[in-house]
Amino acid sequence: MASEVEYESILCVKPDVNVYRIPPRASNRGYRAADWKLDTPDWTGRMRITAKGKVAYIKLEDKISGELFAQAPVTEFPGIAVETVGDSSRYFVLRIQDDSGRSAFIGVGFGDRGDSFDFNVALQDHFKWVKQENEIKSSQAADSGPKLDLGFKEGQTITLNIGQGKKRDKPRPQSSGGLGLLPPPPGGKIAPPPPSNHNTVQPSGGAQTECLLELDSSNSNTVVQTNPSSDLWGDFSSSASTVPPPASRQEPSSGNWVQF
Repeated sequence: MASEVEYESILCVKPDVNVYRIPPRASNRGYRAADWKLDTPDWTGRMRITAKGKVAYIKLEDKISGELFAQAPVTEFPGIAVETVGDSSRYFVLRIQDDSGRSAFIGVGFGDRGDSFDFNVALQDHFKWVKQENEIKSSQAADSGPKLDLGFKEGQTITLNIGQGKKRDKPRPQSSGGLGLLPPPPGGKIAPPPPSNHNTVQPSGGAQTECLLELDSSNSNTVVQTNPSSDLWGDFSSSASTVPPPASRQEPSSGNWVQF
């Protein structure tokens, strides 16, 4: 299978750019544009940013003839191929390379902040596209691999047991006390207890007295007279004797009528 042909596309063009020869970096603090001779640039021309495949190229060309002065291949951004300076947003450090692989570091600067902003955005958009392409290819490679077969083989069956689980007994509510008392009725009112039998049963004879003794032997509240020879009407006679006789009316004497 023939490899795909890669075309070169233009990402950004800036007509004015200045190139500076920069001193070697003395420490890890980064580059500073104030250390360069900003008033006297070493070269002036145009910048053209192109892309071929996943690699971007920053090309410095002559304004009139278009002759290539230097180019910097960029494989990642931000990275060592393009570095910013610590004291300005309009100046950058490029690592340029020739055909033999030799490299050097130069400083470039823009007269307008808008040009430096476009320069940053062009590189960011390109490598964002490269990242998306890599994610798509990795997902396609994962889909093209062997898939897990979860289907049933020929003659394979499965058994399902439905509704045969053990029933759980509901726990019975336990009363707080030792006696198993029933809960109160839903209405919230408790019915009064039935009245106890305190009435005295008077027997009418000896035989009846014995029957009552047998039937009411369990009732301790019942008072039974056991003397059959006693007079049944004695209580009434005694109670009647205690009642004082009514006062006798005195007939009005004839003397009273005499007064009228």
